[in-house]
Amino acid sequence: MAFSLRRPARVPGPVLAAAAIGPGERVLTWARDAAGTTVVATTHHLYAVSTAGERSLARPWHEVDAGTWSPELGQLTVTWVDGSRPVQWTLGPSTLLPEAVRERVQASVVLATRVDLGNRRGARVVIRHDLATGGLWNRSSWAAGCPATTLRSLRRSRI
Repeated sequence: MAFSLRRPARVPGPVLAAAAIGPGERVLTWARDAAGTTVVATTHHLYAVSTAGERSLARPWHEVDAGTWSPELGQLTVTWVDGSRPVQWTLGPSTLLPEAVRERVQASVVLATRVDLGNRRGARVVIRHDLATGGLWNRSSWAAGCPATTLRSLRRSRI
């Protein structure tokens, strides 16, 4: 990937207006995907603005489970901690969005550990920091073989 010391282009005004970026929030990077959607990574959120100029996504970083970058396809896929449908964008080769997603997700993780529950069962516990408010969130996921009552108690909760 080639890097330039030139200042990146500014996010278009209509995109900034549609994203409704909050006070104290700063744009880190942005890109337009092959379908025309503009994806904006800020210090607190990940936004997407459609070609119609409507905000189609506004999620804080502590709700992002992971981002996967395929350089061969130029595709960025973002998955969510609540299990909702992932989003995927096809971007150009010079985008910095994959790096920004990785950095922001890592910045939101306070603690991540796997807990052994015996009999080849386990759980993953992650405490995430809301980068906008400073609040902490707990997210637990259980491995296959855990009792149904345990699975029903699985929730995202604020600490």
